[in-house]
This record gives sequence, structure tokens and C-alpha cells, in this order.
Amino acid sequence: MKNNKRALDVIVDDCGSKNDSSVSDARDGDSEVAPKAKQQVVGWPPVRSYRKNNFQPKKNTEAEGIYVKVSMDGAPYLRKIDLKIYTGYKELLKALENMFKIPIGQYSEREGYNGAEHAPTYEDKDGDWMLVGDVPWEMFISSCKRLRIMKGSEARGLGSSV
Repeated sequence: MKNNKRALDVIVDDCGSKNDSSVSDARDGDSEVAPKAKQQVVGWPPVRSYRKNNFQPKKNTEAEGIYVKVSMDGAPYLRKIDLKIYTGYKELLKALENMFKIPIGQYSEREGYNGAEHAPTYEDKDGDWMLVGDVPWEMFISSCKRLRIMKGSEARGLGSSV
């Protein structure tokens, strides 16, 4: 009859490491191996979230783009564009015209997109809808959450008209 019990010669230190100097002598004929030491449980000991956040590498926002959704009244789909690839309003408006195959027209500070069939608007971080071109480009990039191309008649009240 084979004995499945381990030999009592195994000495366990206070730290949990095993001293197996005499085990090999007692088991000359056995090919059994002692079980592995316990592995550390994932998530233990608990680490507070502020420590996790401090030790993670910071994201490089320079390399990442600023993606915003673009919707158009009457179009059943949304698009997503990266504002970082454009250098100004002219490039952005040209891209929107090509994307949706519509003429947008020219922006003027006094009249907005007056007379145009469609007017590009954006939602800023405060939740206000404004005409694209009302603020300087850098401020627009930092505050734009999403873009919407409205019908020109709906966008009349949004302009910064005098």
C-alpha cells in the first residue's frame, strides 16, 4: 500500500519558505513533488485609487487627437472627425462640405452664415450651441464637444449679430 502523506521532515520558516534539506533524503524512492507555494491573490493587498492613478504613466495628449461627432439635420448617420488635423476654420468647413456633399458658404462676424442653406454649429463645454467661427480657433478646439450642421433658417438666432 502506497502512502500519500508528506514526510514530517519539511520545516516551515516563519516567513513561509520551506527548508527541504532532509526531504530529498527521506524520499529516495518517491517521485512526488511537494505542492507549489501559494501565489499572491490579484488585487490583494488593496491599493487605494489615488495610488493607482499616481503610479500609472500619464497619457500624452499631444499625440492624441480631439475627436468630435458631426451630425447633420436630415442625415440618418453621424460622422466622427479629428479636430487636430485641421489648422483653421477654412479647412474644417471644406472637409464638412466634402463629407456631406453640401455647400456651407462663408462666415462673417456681422451676419454669421446668412443666406446659406446650412450652417455649422457646435456645442461647447457649457452646453451652449454656437456658430462655428464665433470664437478663435484654439478656443474652439478646446471647448467643442460636438458639431451639428443645421438648416440655415434654424441657425439664425445663434449668430453673434449686432
